[in-house]
Amino acid sequence: MIRKFEREDTLQVMQIWLEGNIETHDFIRKDYWVSHCSLVQEQLLQADIYVYEQDKNIQGFVGMTGDYLAGIFVDKKHRSMGIGKSLLEYIKKNYPAFSLNVYQKNRRAVNFYLREGLFIASKGVDEDTGETDYTMRWDEHIKER
Repeated sequence: MIRKFEREDTLQVMQIWLEGNIETHDFIRKDYWVSHCSLVQEQLLQADIYVYEQDKNIQGFVGMTGDYLAGIFVDKKHRSMGIGKSLLEYIKKNYPAFSLNVYQKNRRAVNFYLREGLFIASKGVDEDTGETDYTMRWDEHIKER
C-alpha cells in the first residue's frame, strides 16, 4: 500500500535513503551521504513523501518537492519486485508533469526512468559531487518520447 509519510516513519525512511545511496552510488564517497543525513531528514518534513508499506514495514518511498521528484528509494531486500514502478506510477497519476536528476553513472536508475517513459531533457554536472547527471522529465501530454 502507498500512503503519505508520517513522522514516525522517519527512522525507516532515512535508513532506506542512506543504504540506498551508498549502494547505488558507489562512485561517490560514503562519507558524503553520511554527512547529508541531517539535512535530508529536515527536508523530509518539507517535502511530499509517500511510502510503500506492507505489514507495517516500509519497503520504499518517493519524495516530491513541488514538481521535482527528489528520489525513489527501495529497500535492497525488496528491489526488482515492482515497488519502484508502483511508486513512480503513483507520482505520474498525481503530478501531470515533473522532473528529476539522476547520476549518469547510475545506469540502472537511468534505464528504469527511460523504460517508464521519462526522457532526458539535459545533461549537467552536480555541483556537490562533480558527477555528471541528467535532468529527466515526465509530462503526461507528451506522447512521443
